[in-house]
Amino acid sequence: MKTKLTAYIATLLAFLVLDGLWLGVLMGPTYRAWLGGLMLATPVVAPAVLFYLLYGAGIVFFGVLPGLRSASVGRAALCSGLLGLMAYGTYDLTNWATLQGWPSQLSLVDWAWGTFASGVAGAVGYLAARRFG
Repeated sequence: MKTKLTAYIATLLAFLVLDGLWLGVLMGPTYRAWLGGLMLATPVVAPAVLFYLLYGAGIVFFGVLPGLRSASVGRAALCSGLLGLMAYGTYDLTNWATLQGWPSQLSLVDWAWGTFASGVAGAVGYLAARRFG
């Protein structure tokens, strides 16, 4: 249980830091420019918290634990990245397909980011679980 909890906390923290830098520093202004009036001035906190808690658990379950079972950080990163590819792809492609004015470049950039950030967070969770779990 300690290993799973360590993996979860490390994965969640890594993903929060990465996504915070991405959304708050690197791409925040670009997202606002691309989304215009679709974007809220202030995010609704409860759904955001729920997303991060659930998504962190998903990375651990589908990425970190398979990596731990095979003793491979590469497998943890790959499986976590694949989860990001599927989850962010579902979100971005659905928005692109159904929302008027949704920028295609936003879908592609966000999809790539979600894949990368998920893979890195899964690798961090794996390494923390191996070291401290």
